[in-house]
Amino acid sequence: MKRIAVFLSTIAVFLLPATAFAAVSPPQAVNMPHVYIVFGVLLAAAVLFFTEWIPLAVTSILVPCALSTLGVITVKEAWVSFGDTSILTIVGLFMLGEATFATGFAQRVATMIISKAGHSETRLLVFAILLIAFMSAFLNNAGVTAITLPMIISIARKAHLSPSRILLPTAYAASFGGCISLVGQAPSMVANGILAKMAPEYGQFAFFEFAWYGLPLTLISAVLFALFPRFLIPPAREDVAELKDVEVPDGGVHMWIAGGIYFLVIICMATGLVPLTSAAMLGAMLCILTRCMTLKQAQAGIDWTTVWLFAGMLSMSFAMNKSGAATLIADFVVSHVSDPYVLFCTLMLVTAVLTNIMSNTATTAIMVPLVIPIALGAHLSPLPFVMGIAMSAAACFMTPIATPSNTLVLRPGNYTFLDYVRYGFFWQIVAFALSLLIIPRVWPFLP
Repeated sequence: MKRIAVFLSTIAVFLLPATAFAAVSPPQAVNMPHVYIVFGVLLAAAVLFFTEWIPLAVTSILVPCALSTLGVITVKEAWVSFGDTSILTIVGLFMLGEATFATGFAQRVATMIISKAGHSETRLLVFAILLIAFMSAFLNNAGVTAITLPMIISIARKAHLSPSRILLPTAYAASFGGCISLVGQAPSMVANGILAKMAPEYGQFAFFEFAWYGLPLTLISAVLFALFPRFLIPPAREDVAELKDVEVPDGGVHMWIAGGIYFLVIICMATGLVPLTSAAMLGAMLCILTRCMTLKQAQAGIDWTTVWLFAGMLSMSFAMNKSGAATLIADFVVSHVSDPYVLFCTLMLVTAVLTNIMSNTATTAIMVPLVIPIALGAHLSPLPFVMGIAMSAAACFMTPIATPSNTLVLRPGNYTFLDYVRYGFFWQIVAFALSLLIIPRVWPFLP
């Protein structure tokens, strides 16, 4: 209950002052009954996302149900986002990534690289970090962690090293690498889709535009882990992992076909030769047509929780704009915070706290619709704020529930909750500092 109280207090920082401001001086364009409904639904969704009393996807789908039933938005506005191009892009990329796993391409590449590390702990650590970060830039980072976990444990044992010395840094590396591209982390895709809907005049982030932040974060982490392992790596623990033999699918020629299609799609997206949605869907269909995977495997590779979460929360964007709730929040925050750097830091800090105690995708879905009207209301570009939210949500290290990658290494590494706090706090500070140094310079506050 104490944890819930702290969380509600944090949300209240954003919601309650805005409603108080609205009660004193409601603008003509604001529908106050609908505003209170929107705030109530948002708060209820935030509590359910945090506690996970019901599945995240169910919570997200209940949001458009509530908003349309209570008359805040129309039925069409509530459900039109489920056919949005951003949703289809995410679906296509999930299917495309599944082909690299189904054929064994991803596993084969990982095995070839990690096996060259030898018996040196430092070399193995750096190789593993760079490999997982690189793979996470192009594939779902949780999937990358899952397929490389048995390999890393096996190689660590052969080198007479404790898996606990390697696994937590590699889980963090999945988050580092996920910040390099659009597809590395779900928060990046979610933030990009909401930005396109709420501020279309600013466009979307390009495929590798995230690398301005993610690449320095990855390289700095590899260097620091190599130079200061004594302070950044957990001590050796008893090996408790129940390791099973890693079965790499023998995809034969289809393995290289899947890899070729995947990187062809990446090139098309990065260069703009083919629109994002068309490129993702075309690549997925080519993998099915070339028998790299079956239709059933493609469908199984879709992370439906992310899809439903994103689609459902897009309806909140419609509701906030239509009811005037977004305007109220923006007016209130802008009237109290004039310095863009202070606003930027505050929003990122709140995001960093929330993302460590609830789904980073859910955090992004809640925060981005709030920050865009705040930025526009202050006549600032929303780009640095959306990028800051996305990267703060993606770069989360202080709890085992912050990301699926963090959760996956908890038992094999024999870690405790305090291990994540102790070793993750440093990387949380590094990620925050880099955000302050890089993001406002690449994406200026002034349009």
